[in-house]
Amino acid sequence: MRASGTLDTVNRPLRRAGAYALLSLLALAAPTLGRLAAVPFAAVAVAAYFVTDGRAFDLFAYPWDERAGRLETLLGFSLAATGLSVVYSVGSFDLPLAVYVATLLAVGFGDLGRVLALDSVEDEAAGAAGFGVLGFAAATAGQLAVAQSRPAIAVFLAASGVLLAALLRSVFTEKDDPLVILSVALLLWLFADLHPDVGAVRVGVAIAATVVFGYLSYATGAASVAGMLTGVFLGLLAVVLGGYGWFVVLMAFFGVGGLSTKFRYDEKTDRGVAEGNSGARGTGNVLGNSAAALAALLLYAASPGLPVPSDVFLFAFAASVATALADTLSSEIGGLYGPPRLITTLEPVDPGTDGAVTWQGELAGLAGAALIALLALALTPLDAVDAVVVLVGGIAGMTMDSLAGATIEGDRLGNQSVNFLATLTGGVAGGLLALAFGLA
Repeated sequence: MRASGTLDTVNRPLRRAGAYALLSLLALAAPTLGRLAAVPFAAVAVAAYFVTDGRAFDLFAYPWDERAGRLETLLGFSLAATGLSVVYSVGSFDLPLAVYVATLLAVGFGDLGRVLALDSVEDEAAGAAGFGVLGFAAATAGQLAVAQSRPAIAVFLAASGVLLAALLRSVFTEKDDPLVILSVALLLWLFADLHPDVGAVRVGVAIAATVVFGYLSYATGAASVAGMLTGVFLGLLAVVLGGYGWFVVLMAFFGVGGLSTKFRYDEKTDRGVAEGNSGARGTGNVLGNSAAALAALLLYAASPGLPVPSDVFLFAFAASVATALADTLSSEIGGLYGPPRLITTLEPVDPGTDGAVTWQGELAGLAGAALIALLALALTPLDAVDAVVVLVGGIAGMTMDSLAGATIEGDRLGNQSVNFLATLTGGVAGGLLALAFGLA
């Protein structure tokens, strides 16, 4: 029979998180071990398979492990770390040491920070903050310890990795560590290969600005914790990979869009057109409206190796954001008026019907696209003609959203998928128009 009660039950979550954090430190031995870097984690995996009771079991076991009678979580963590060690140590894969170290320390120490925070304040946002602070510090220090990154790049990789890990942790449990570790490693590997030419000031400003904006979005109820983390992550990438102007354009969507969602919320609730979760937007909503912009941002960063002018992706980015704000305002403002009409037939329909529009909503959407176009004009290299292209792309995307809502949303596509289709349409339209008229 398995021994129990050998550890203080009050401190057990903290002891367990500390044990996993210490385990992640084995990554720091990689430069010394070379091709044998996977051995320590592999040894832990073997032990995790055979240990079924005793103090070691009590130290590492989560409740689901106790029910299963096996250290499945420790096995998953150590096997994922072993796999990552193999990819690092086999030269043909060329996984940077900085990525390997930052990934494991961000996850291991991030979980410890989360437990420490929750031990003091039982609040989901506090847990996310604790994850971010300690995970970021450990991932940064780990990279600097193995001397594999410039300080600015180390900070950027650490911040990106811990934000993604915290976001995934808000959705998945520790049981899913292999998925979290793999996702973070792949993302950081991509960023390392992009070789972003950024300095410490830009990275520092990016982290400070995005954290402040994220806190405000959560404190005002405009975003859930997961939505806040997603917005902070996207904002960080906008500053580092694009520039300050890109960041302001993106944050204008989040800020104005969030305020429009809260505008006369009770009245929209009565009409059946209010956003769920008290208007707090989650990860699905944020990504549905921003994934196309993120793709444009990454392609811009990778553009030196692509046969397409880099400015095409600036057009695509701005037009996709213009679409997102236009669509949000047309829905949030237009939903207050009526009767709405189906865009395909112009027949009156009930409020909240997919594909329904009002002339007030269309004007609000036009104003939203114009705002983004003007910000792009003021804060990026785009000129007045370019801004018109962004405006047209935003209107095209907003129209696509209504058409898709009236024809394919529901059984075939959900709202977030339609939002992505619309913003992708707007971004592609902006980029193609820039190429067609020789603006990029």
